[in-house]
Amino acid sequence: MPYTSATGHGRRILGAISETGILMGNRLTRIYTRTGDDGSTGLGDGSRTDKDSARVEAYGSVDETNSTIGMVLAVAEVPDPLRKYLIEIQHDLFDLGGELCIPGFESITSAQIERLESHLDQLNADLPALKDFILPGGGTAAAACHLARTTCRRAERRTVTLARTETVRPEVLRYLNRLSDLLFVAARVLARVESGAEVLWRRQRDGGEST
Repeated sequence: MPYTSATGHGRRILGAISETGILMGNRLTRIYTRTGDDGSTGLGDGSRTDKDSARVEAYGSVDETNSTIGMVLAVAEVPDPLRKYLIEIQHDLFDLGGELCIPGFESITSAQIERLESHLDQLNADLPALKDFILPGGGTAAAACHLARTTCRRAERRTVTLARTETVRPEVLRYLNRLSDLLFVAARVLARVESGAEVLWRRQRDGGEST
């Protein structure tokens, strides 16, 4: 099942690329198709590939990142400006996943990366300098944001793997790299909102143990 035809955003991509001549899957009239029972899946250009191929691993990890950001947004304590940023990012990730699902398709732009960098700078402006490592946690939203950060790093790694054998535009990797940084900073913001402080890693712990 193509990443793009399985979602409402995919239908938007269908319209956006209708003039390119790229073959896309039909709109879904039912959830199951049985076409993937042999371990293959359809890409956005109509071709088929193994479900564990490098391309599917890449856009699948992007989808996981998007879903995990949804977990962050499900928490009421997320401040409105950050909530707005994260919803924008979810839309961007659908664009990015669509680009990875359709060989030769271009969707992510430099403007989206620049907007991400601007959001990152705004979030980081009021945070104290980081002098110690922090542990993932600090509250429900902060912990989910750390999970999104690590999932995003995996999506970046999977996309690097794909780029070794197929063409991946540098904008895609730049976006994922910058997004993981933003999610780290967002987790710091959320930890302060939820519990007033971050959880610091202690080199010296009880019993004098050193790590």
